[in-house]
Amino acid sequence: MKKDFDKWNERKKQTHAETAQLSFYEREVWWIYAGINIGVEIDGKHELFLRPVVVVRKFNKDMALIVPTTAQDKKGNKYYFTVSEDDAGKQYTVCLSQIRAISSKRFFRKVGTIDKKSYESLLEELSKMIKGAFKNNDPALRRDLGGLSP
Repeated sequence: MKKDFDKWNERKKQTHAETAQLSFYEREVWWIYAGINIGVEIDGKHELFLRPVVVVRKFNKDMALIVPTTAQDKKGNKYYFTVSEDDAGKQYTVCLSQIRAISSKRFFRKVGTIDKKSYESLLEELSKMIKGAFKNNDPALRRDLGGLSP
């Protein structure tokens, strides 16, 4: 699939120039300007390059740690985790291995808020992944790394 980096670069310039300050909080689900990324990094979709994410940590009004969601069924893959319904009744599957820090300028529109129990479970799963509780010789990880061993 060919990626239109030039179109994303124009959208990115507009996003960077944005002066509006949106308020966001941990546990919230937002559409963000995710953009077009390199290799296996999750891209945004459609004209605005958007992707829904869960806010894991708010560092300050300008920066957050997020984990992107996917609509694909990834049961059995330990790098994906389903959080229970948000306040609108929707479930989200997050991609733990794609966690990243973003500027608050990327926030587009709030979708909902996941419940506290799901948020705590999400933090536990992220902690296990970061601490290395997931085996490095896992075929899913090698696939994510393009067949290379960690």
